[in-house]
Amino acid sequence: MKKLSFLLILFIGFINAQKLTPGEISIINKGDINMAMPIYQTTDADQHKTLLSLSSEINPVEPNTAVLVKRMKESLLSTDGGVGIAAPQVGINRKVIWVQRFDKEGSPLEYFINPVIVWRSELQNLGPEGDLSIPEFRDQFYRSKVIQLEYVDLKGQKYSEIVEGFTAVIFQHEIDHLFGILISDKKEKEKNDSYKKVDAFKKSDSTTR
Repeated sequence: MKKLSFLLILFIGFINAQKLTPGEISIINKGDINMAMPIYQTTDADQHKTLLSLSSEINPVEPNTAVLVKRMKESLLSTDGGVGIAAPQVGINRKVIWVQRFDKEGSPLEYFINPVIVWRSELQNLGPEGDLSIPEFRDQFYRSKVIQLEYVDLKGQKYSEIVEGFTAVIFQHEIDHLFGILISDKKEKEKNDSYKKVDAFKKSDSTTR
């Protein structure tokens, strides 16, 4: 009985931890909820702080989560060539991303809630990346060629899939955002790392995320 009560307390704590704050709800619903949200920039001190902050999980079935997902897509569509976006880039430190799936027919945009990379290959690609939140910055980066991803949808249904190539690069870039990792900082770290160089990019035009 004590064990059951302990598990119930843990479950309630987990649900409460996922709750959006009043401040987050205000940002999500500010203005026309059918329109794009402004994309945060590193050139603004307060926005830069949000971009560097760690994101937490979000309750997928909360109504405001659906609004956030929808508005993030509009924000991505409003850009010139963007192929991915993460919630911190619209001011919400929660684990939500959008990715353009170049590995699928028609290259559709898809959302992912609470995404986690559970495995990544040692073999890496070297390719160009930019960032929607970092003006006029672009460089070459190493990323795992193949990853295994777990995530949920707006109904709370859990999924797992293996992704490779350029789409895997986008996933890694966006999930970095959820940990407050920006490519401008990543470049400094990479100077001291060594990788297996394999250039297997199929697409290199739209590389702003």
